[in-house]
Amino acid sequence: MQEQSSKTSITTAVEARNVSKIFGAADDKVVALDKVSVSIHENEFFTLLGPSGCGKTTLLRMIAGFEHPTEGEIFLYGEEISSQPPYQRPVNTVFQSYALFPHLTVAQNVAFGLEMLNKPKDEIADAVDRMLKLVRLEAMRNRQTEQISGGQQQRVALARALAPRPKVLLLDEPLSALDLKLRKEMQGELKRLQHETGITFIFVTHDQEEALTMSDRIAVMREGNILQIGSPREIYDRPESRFVSSFIGETNFIDSKVVSRHDSTVEIRFGGNETASAECPAGFIPDGAVTLAIRPEYIRIEPADTEGTIGARVTEKVYFGTDTHYHLSLQDGTALVSRLQNTRGRDDTYPVGSEVGLRWSSDSMQILKD
Repeated sequence: MQEQSSKTSITTAVEARNVSKIFGAADDKVVALDKVSVSIHENEFFTLLGPSGCGKTTLLRMIAGFEHPTEGEIFLYGEEISSQPPYQRPVNTVFQSYALFPHLTVAQNVAFGLEMLNKPKDEIADAVDRMLKLVRLEAMRNRQTEQISGGQQQRVALARALAPRPKVLLLDEPLSALDLKLRKEMQGELKRLQHETGITFIFVTHDQEEALTMSDRIAVMREGNILQIGSPREIYDRPESRFVSSFIGETNFIDSKVVSRHDSTVEIRFGGNETASAECPAGFIPDGAVTLAIRPEYIRIEPADTEGTIGARVTEKVYFGTDTHYHLSLQDGTALVSRLQNTRGRDDTYPVGSEVGLRWSSDSMQILKD
């Protein structure tokens, strides 16, 4: 679902209105963005999330001014900027490759952009001190950038981008080159920097965990379109389509049939002869065959024949340290996965081949659009 906005409010930092981007022509034409509309709020951490080729980096580059829309308009704090060159926009970008100058020190790299803007020397010195303190690299100020770690290089790139005090900071997968442990550390650092500076961050990633842990809001993209915009919890717990549900975390998809409708909920039948009530996305009126989605952690396993449970059989168990995944089969062969957190002293209560009962709450299920 694309977010539409008929006017720009004072709290809107960036707005794209019906933006399309087409590369090539005729048979070689590629539609990178297809009439995308989105409003990004001032001082929020907003993430464009999707697989490679979905258009997220193209949208980011158009906000930066490195690409221009084929159709549509882009606004920055109410001003239409689609035709403005990058250097006239109060926007800075941090790329996947940090593009630091190896012949300059950490401090000199941070100062570089301010020097290009012909800022006074005392103002540059104050800004460099402030930025190095912000990214916790005061002790590294005189090091060459090739003498510091990847995580420290990323901090230098951030400090350099933040030094001119841009209204919006664009981040194009800046953590992708880091190892897993360092990437997790930098996720917290990025969120801290956004909170302390109050600058609007627009972050591009294909990593669902990054999006969920750092973002105020997420736009999930696919094939040049925005499918859904919402908070991390809304995107995770209330996905509107099968793609969003499968791209964000793990999901059980259950083929079901609508029995009756009641306002925003429907009565469905699945798994042979099981029935349940499920919630529908806003504006969606399902009929006939539908897909039911439920996250593995919302499925509880209880002893077989427990009243109010759905009968199933354990077909496989996979131990993941923090939790165990139980692969299950309903009476009609429908496959499900339940994820149970591991605790000290828990017995192997449900071995492979055992009959069990499954239970989940009605608000943990949702009917999907596709």
